[in-house]
Amino acid sequence: MESDNQGSKHCDESHDYKHCLEMFKRLSEYLDNELDEVTCKEIEHHVKQCVPCFSCLQTLKRTVDLCKQTANKPVPRAFSEKLKELSQNMPKTTNP
Repeated sequence: MESDNQGSKHCDESHDYKHCLEMFKRLSEYLDNELDEVTCKEIEHHVKQCVPCFSCLQTLKRTVDLCKQTANKPVPRAFSEKLKELSQNMPKTTNP
């Protein structure tokens, strides 16, 4: 890791981004306490070393918290209808 002018760490060219992708795949399970202790420790160690993964984890935590806060609040009807319309008009994708 290198430091920028403000002293924060960021990943250098030798950083293993494949490992980041593996961590990313497990973050929801981590937040839901669905992983074994060894895997949790590995994730905790990784996010202490990797600013992008730390930011991703923090963003996911905030998103989950916001969802929990709004879980019992109804969505305005106009918004719901507009969202339904947009999703029905989205282009269909197919896997190659």
